[in-house]
Amino acid sequence: MADNSKAEDAASDSVEAAKHASDKKEKLADQVMQNPQVLAALQDRLDNSSRTPSSYIETLPKAVKRRIDALKQLQVKCAHIEAKFYEEVHDLERKYAALYQPLFDKRRDFVVGEVEPTDAEANWDSENEEEEKLAGDLKNKVVIEEREATAAEANPKGIPDFWFTIFRNVDMLSELVQEYDEPILKHLQDIKVKFSEPGQPMSFSLEFHFEPNDYFTNSVLTKTYKMKSEPDKTDPFSFEGPEIVDCEGCTVDWKKGKNVTVKTIKKKQKHKGRGTVRTITKQVPNDSFFNFFNPIKVSGDGESLDEDSEFTLATDFEIGHFFRERIVPRAVLYFTGEAIEDDDNFEEGEEGEEEELEGEEEGEEEEDTESDPKKDSSQPAECKQQ
Repeated sequence: MADNSKAEDAASDSVEAAKHASDKKEKLADQVMQNPQVLAALQDRLDNSSRTPSSYIETLPKAVKRRIDALKQLQVKCAHIEAKFYEEVHDLERKYAALYQPLFDKRRDFVVGEVEPTDAEANWDSENEEEEKLAGDLKNKVVIEEREATAAEANPKGIPDFWFTIFRNVDMLSELVQEYDEPILKHLQDIKVKFSEPGQPMSFSLEFHFEPNDYFTNSVLTKTYKMKSEPDKTDPFSFEGPEIVDCEGCTVDWKKGKNVTVKTIKKKQKHKGRGTVRTITKQVPNDSFFNFFNPIKVSGDGESLDEDSEFTLATDFEIGHFFRERIVPRAVLYFTGEAIEDDDNFEEGEEGEEEELEGEEEGEEEEDTESDPKKDSSQPAECKQQ
């Protein structure tokens, strides 16, 4: 009986302690809720958490929503006008491509060694010309020694490994090139961009011109990228200009035993009944740059591709665009590495600006928090709306 009495007393004490703690919390909550600054901050937080663009639109009168729908109709018409603008830009690109081509043809002649540049064509003032003049005497001595050392060497034809060096310099391309691709790419003489003819669907083709080699019989390998400059009927507001929607490669006529896009493997098979073992050989796909000419096809029946295929296709489109916009027009600068340095400096500058802006924003938020507790909840929401 004594033990039961002690247990009841302990339980009673625990209940009283819990009740006392609960009463204390309620009083503290009442005191907090009576603080005007706390109430204002909570109200701002509630207001801002529910103040999204869609929820705001829902609160508008029916007449205002009707006018917004009219604005959307105008926006769709703007998208279609923009699509026509890009179609005319494509025509303009075609026109100027014809003006560039004679220069690119001469570039090809210099690269393969069919034509030697004249003194006037080869006259290029280096940025370090003054330094070169100051070191002239020393260079003259070096030149004499080099002439003696290289007198017996053959004068190389054109610019050896011009396009192969570009592939090696550009990360986007070097990642695709395997060791066994390299001797093939050394036979690459030129890359050309061809635009679709007037009245034809918008597209462009890349032509890879090869000299005769021991790997395939094609003199030209082609890759055509189909484009669309038309707002999506289901989502017209997503239109941001022409986009590549599909691409077609070509058949590479490999010589016997030279196809680097496949490899032969041996596999042992055991007969279930007799238990005998035989060795079979079969060909499986192999990593190679030349898979570039056998791209994944966009499904025409509306079926979606898996995630890996979508990534591969998107990368393919990016590479095609990069060939067209950067590599072919500025080939010599990618050969020397100057264009790569420019690209890297531009990217670093963008990242630096972004980091600097982020730092400024963080500093402003911290300052606002210290100066006025109310802005702690309202300021971030205002930034999001902007």
